[in-house]
Amino acid sequence: MTQNMSFLRNFFLYKCLFALIFWNHISLCVEDERFTSASNNFPGDGSNQKIKSLTLLYTNGHQSKANSDWVVIQNTTESLSLSEITNDNVKKLVTLLSNFRQGSRLQNLTLTNVAANWTALMELFQTVWHSSIEYFNLNSVTQLSEVESYDFDYSGTSMKALTVKKFLITDLYFIQDDLYRIFADMNIADMTITDADMIHMLCPSSESHFRYLNFLKNDLTDFLFQKCDNLLQLETLILQKNKFESLLKVSFMTSRMKSLRYLDMSSNLLRHSGAGTQCRWAESLTELDLSSNQLVDAVFECLPVNVRKLGLENNQISSVPRGVAELKSLEELNLASNRLADLPGCGSFPSLQFLNIEMNSILTPSADFFQSCPRVRELQAGHNPFKCSCELQAFVRLERQSGGKLFGWPAAYVCEYPEGLRGTELKDFHLSRLACNTTLLLVTALLLTLVLVAAVAFLCIYLDVPWYVRMTWQWTQTKRRAWHSRPGDAGTVLQFHAFISYSERDSLWVKNELIPNLEKGEGCVQLCQHERNFIPGKSIVENIINCIEKSYKSIFVLSPNFVQSEWCHYELYFAHHKLFSENSNSLILILLEPIPPYLIPARYHKLKALMAKRTYLEWPKERSKRALFWANLRAAISINLPTAVENRCGETD
Repeated sequence: MTQNMSFLRNFFLYKCLFALIFWNHISLCVEDERFTSASNNFPGDGSNQKIKSLTLLYTNGHQSKANSDWVVIQNTTESLSLSEITNDNVKKLVTLLSNFRQGSRLQNLTLTNVAANWTALMELFQTVWHSSIEYFNLNSVTQLSEVESYDFDYSGTSMKALTVKKFLITDLYFIQDDLYRIFADMNIADMTITDADMIHMLCPSSESHFRYLNFLKNDLTDFLFQKCDNLLQLETLILQKNKFESLLKVSFMTSRMKSLRYLDMSSNLLRHSGAGTQCRWAESLTELDLSSNQLVDAVFECLPVNVRKLGLENNQISSVPRGVAELKSLEELNLASNRLADLPGCGSFPSLQFLNIEMNSILTPSADFFQSCPRVRELQAGHNPFKCSCELQAFVRLERQSGGKLFGWPAAYVCEYPEGLRGTELKDFHLSRLACNTTLLLVTALLLTLVLVAAVAFLCIYLDVPWYVRMTWQWTQTKRRAWHSRPGDAGTVLQFHAFISYSERDSLWVKNELIPNLEKGEGCVQLCQHERNFIPGKSIVENIINCIEKSYKSIFVLSPNFVQSEWCHYELYFAHHKLFSENSNSLILILLEPIPPYLIPARYHKLKALMAKRTYLEWPKERSKRALFWANLRAAISINLPTAVENRCGETD
């Protein structure tokens, strides 16, 4: 049973294929006779029979052409598409279409590559107008003769939409109304005429049924539909890629269109200076496309108050002025490809939900955008030349807080400046909080400076730096005065074996023990003592320096009294300075009494260093050991002074 069914199915398919090939072969020979017979045999339903005949001839999208006949592109019960319509076959086509009376099933007709004279075209239009066709499409139409006045009958039509693409008029000199009036007075809902070099279109003679008009890519200007009161039902008007220049005149054009909701004026030459007459738009207009024009900031002074969707892409807008008329209904705003330097606020757009500002000149967008625009659900701000700096950190944090409101994140948000970060996505750009918080940075720097100053001040006080600075200054001044007072002197001449530095409280030991035992007896030792060798009239510091420089050695009598004396500190400082400046072994320390470490002030750190590194003579309490003390002291002072000084020492004895 199954094999028999398969055999019958295959046999039926072969039969159908044979029939198709046969009919396709003989169709061109008997086409006229079959059409006439069909018309005579079925007078009541000739249109449907015609569709059945065409279906048999051109099934499954096959194309055929013979002699001057047209090419069938598509042929179904409801749609017919023909190509290559000429003056030779247009009358035959008119005859064929006249059989599709209103009520027939054919609803869609498409004619491509039509070349005929004006009268034939008008007869074709008139025939389609009174047929069952609802959607009539013409592609690449060429009018071959002069355009003449034609009395078009607009009554009784099923047509809903007319589309004409690439309409070429070869007659250069004709009355414009003869052409435009034909289309202007068509009482249909939708009409499209594109790429036709049309320079004008008349206002309908009476109230029009147009709801949709599309005049894309023509040469229409600001004079279109000015003072036109008969487009009251028009809802959509597309005037893209024409030659409109004045946004003010465009607004006047729409002011009489009471039902207009969508207007496309993109890719024109529109400008608006912002001065003069106020714009008047249709109150019903809710969607306006002004993209790819020459509009600047003043455009915000000429916008419909009830607009909900506004396209201003690819213009010359640098900012959204404050104080412009409030667009309370605006929900979607496209400002891409302009010259904006920052995100616009929502002061004039309280209902804004979608904002596109891609491809502008925004370096550091404001971080408070979503605070001023609380209703915004999506922000497209990518493809801007972002400058990755501290100011941008707040915007990056804004993305994390917005919950995905940044469209295109993170791929469309890339650093452009500085050059070292070019190409880095904003999500990968990070700076420390200290580096970006100026107040915190200043406070930190101030605190560090105060700590540093306090530390330096403490060290200066602890090490008695001001005292050393003062002493160095006095020593420098003394040396300078000495150098100027003896310009020809080759150098300082040693006059004393030793300079004695001691506290006034230890003067009895110096006068009764030290001086008598060194200046008398064996070996003449010439000592410099402040009481007898300081020169009156000079400062104490200058006398101390002079005595130290004129002495081969400096003897310091150390005791608790010594470390409490300011002048002893001066003498020790200058003697220590001579020790390092002349690289000499000129210091002799005599410890008269033991000095507890806690009694030595901090500024006597040099004394501590000397006592730790140098051998000092300790005054013995036992008399039996004093002879050795004096012998060691004399040996430490041992030096031959100049002859004149030696002779003077002998005279003293």
